[in-house]
Amino acid sequence: MDGFFVGNSIGDLGLSAVNIAYPIVAVIQALGTGLGMGGAIYYSICKAEKKDAQSGEYTAGAMWLLLISSVILTISISLLNGSLLKLLGARGEMLALGEEYIAVIAAGAALQVIGTGLVPFIRNHGGSFYAMVSMIAGFVTNIILDYLFVWVLEQGVAGAAWATVIGQGVTMLTALVY
Repeated sequence: MDGFFVGNSIGDLGLSAVNIAYPIVAVIQALGTGLGMGGAIYYSICKAEKKDAQSGEYTAGAMWLLLISSVILTISISLLNGSLLKLLGARGEMLALGEEYIAVIAAGAALQVIGTGLVPFIRNHGGSFYAMVSMIAGFVTNIILDYLFVWVLEQGVAGAAWATVIGQGVTMLTALVY
């Protein structure tokens, strides 16, 4: 969604900055999804084998991994922001816009990692509809805030990044409620 709002507001340079930064965002989301899915699979296997204590250990272990990895990821991306973007080919104004975008994304990495990591657990606990609602709530929040931050308040790529982070925060909070 960020690309749509930024591209129509800032133009090609803003869109390019968001797109060149996207692999970093994808790694954040992939880490959360991978850890959550891996833990949820082991949880389900243990539940099917009637090993309730062990299934709880897998859930707790996955949650700790989500927390620890989100802290490490936040620090790493914050410190390597410019270097990673240069490695991806960003230069000049695109680099500056990309750094602005990723700085906010890195600040909210924990929300993204934990939010995407909890959804597979919700599905495997029998709450597939709730997991879908949780993801939709985050997505709709992102769209509304992208419109508000990027188009109405003209906050540029930073506004788009804040919309993304807050949207993932909504996903995480609704998942935690479950």
